[in-house]
Amino acid sequence: MHTAATVSTADTVATMRAALDHRRRGPRAVLAFAGPAVVASVAYMDPGNFVTNLQAGSTCGYQLLWVVLLASLVAMLFQAMSAKLGIVTGRSLAEVCRDEFSQPLVVAMWLAAEIGAIATDLAEFMGGAIGISLLADVPLGWGLVATGVLTFAIVSLDARGFRPLEIVIAALVAVVGLSYLAELVVVPPDWHAALFHTVVPQLHGKDALMLAVGIVGATIMPHSIYLHSGLTTHRAPARNDVQRRQLVAFSHREVAVALGAAALVNMAMVAMAAAAFSKTSPGIADIAVAYHLLVPTLGAGAGVLFLVSLLASGISSSVVGTMAGQHIMQGFVGFRMPLLARRLVTMVPAFIVCATMNPMTAMLDSQIVLSLVLPAPLIALVVLSSRRSVMQGFAASRTQTTAATLATTAIVLLNGALLWQAATAA
Repeated sequence: MHTAATVSTADTVATMRAALDHRRRGPRAVLAFAGPAVVASVAYMDPGNFVTNLQAGSTCGYQLLWVVLLASLVAMLFQAMSAKLGIVTGRSLAEVCRDEFSQPLVVAMWLAAEIGAIATDLAEFMGGAIGISLLADVPLGWGLVATGVLTFAIVSLDARGFRPLEIVIAALVAVVGLSYLAELVVVPPDWHAALFHTVVPQLHGKDALMLAVGIVGATIMPHSIYLHSGLTTHRAPARNDVQRRQLVAFSHREVAVALGAAALVNMAMVAMAAAAFSKTSPGIADIAVAYHLLVPTLGAGAGVLFLVSLLASGISSSVVGTMAGQHIMQGFVGFRMPLLARRLVTMVPAFIVCATMNPMTAMLDSQIVLSLVLPAPLIALVVLSSRRSVMQGFAASRTQTTAATLATTAIVLLNGALLWQAATAA
């Protein structure tokens, strides 16, 4: 007998198949294709973004909102390219790299991707643990245990089909979004200034450039690039190129909606930090400090909303980080680690970090690690998406390839500036 969760996945696949065969239309048919971009969007609302946006808003006010918008548009480009590669080839980005590149290069890319996935997942795991610790007023160690158990339980839903897991992640994403929508009611920003700085680029002050670099570095996430292609490969395999074009069109629309919503959440984070801290406590980069300042200034409600959104962000992004690690390992080396072992790969380093160093320092250091490994999937995606031997008639146009190349170059340069800042600061 099929469980309700299994039937839910089976029904979703049947609905997608009917839509591709032009036997079903309407909102239900469209919603059946939603999922991969929603899951990928979690990476753009993770605890690393909380830290970066908190510091940007408290230091520069609304000035860097345009950077959040621009970084989000670049993210949409790469996530759309990743999803398209998965749909067209039926393989994840990691699998295509394994088939197309030399073995030494593949091994190097795999090791870099694993380091990035572990660093990302550690930061996200720590973010969820900090949220539980502050919300329940328990030691951080218990927050780590609770986050680990919750993450393992949610990831285990994948055994029942992709749909239950996607629904849970979508619910957590909704909690993050609604929390910040409510936060903007509790902490109303200067809407005129927010709108002005969203569309007018400015970089005033000695810290503005490096904070802008930090926003970009925290926005484009390598594990999300790898994961998105893997999520689109076997949901509803296309029978011909016409159906592939339909799937690509559905995917592009979902990317625009899901990452557009993520962009709005990030902008809300910056606006809240600007309204709450820019004049009274500039330069905040510590989540616990921000919480303890919010409560006496704006009431317990604002603090609870902040922690609830952080908790939902930490748990959902930790789940996605574990999923990405599985896709990366299976794609590059054809090996799938047992789920519990994969979860322990992140949990053990997190407990070590908790016992030996400041959690916020660890989260900030993880962003530096990500900046080192980010160029690999971006360059690979640009190269592979333009190869007709890989993409056939779906190869990226010259305009798209040029735009992606310029964006990759800019990101590499910006991340280089971030690394330079870290090296000189040390």
